Amino acid sequence: MYMQVERRSSSCLHLKRSPGIRSWSLLVGILSIGLAAAYYSGDSLGWKLFYVMGCLFVAVQNLEDWEEAVFDKGTGKAVLKTFSLYKKLLTLFRAGHDQVVVLLHDIQDVNVEEEKVRYFGRGFVVVLRSATGFSHPLTQSAVMGHRSDVEAIAKLITAFLELHRLESPGELSQSSDSEADGPGGQS
Repeated sequence: MYMQVERRSSSCLHLKRSPGIRSWSLLVGILSIGLAAAYYSGDSLGWKLFYVMGCLFVAVQNLEDWEEAVFDKGTGKAVLKTFSLYKKLLTLFRAGHDQVVVLLHDIQDVNVEEEKVRYFGRGFVVVLRSATGFSHPLTQSAVMGHRSDVEAIAKLITAFLELHRLESPGELSQSSDSEADGPGGQS
């Protein structure tokens, strides 16, 4: 699942994402290696603690972030929040929250992009494109698997923001040609 709809109304769209099963499985697997190394080794207590803490550090580093997107028509802003347990532990709970605020009227397009995922192949992410040319992904990491889940979220955001796609350039040129051939175009 790419993102889940937490709340949806005519004025607010709230999407959330938590670490997936792959991320939690990786955490348990890496931590199990540290625990097994500590349990079966004949080393001193300090080394055993080092094994467990080292594997815990690597496991938390590989844990995906908690992410949230709130599109609020009342304030006219989209707030994209990210919470990282790894950053929180690394900075001794002083940091760990990242937040990006985008004005809703600046968002001109929402589309799905393919992204290379380290070690696993390719994944998909929703990208918000603004009038200034700035692009920002909805989430920090791409989701592997079905593109349809990501496209469904992109369509949901597009419908909520009432972004209607313009006609293709070919259709635009045909309509301008037909207007020129109309009654006002003849002399």
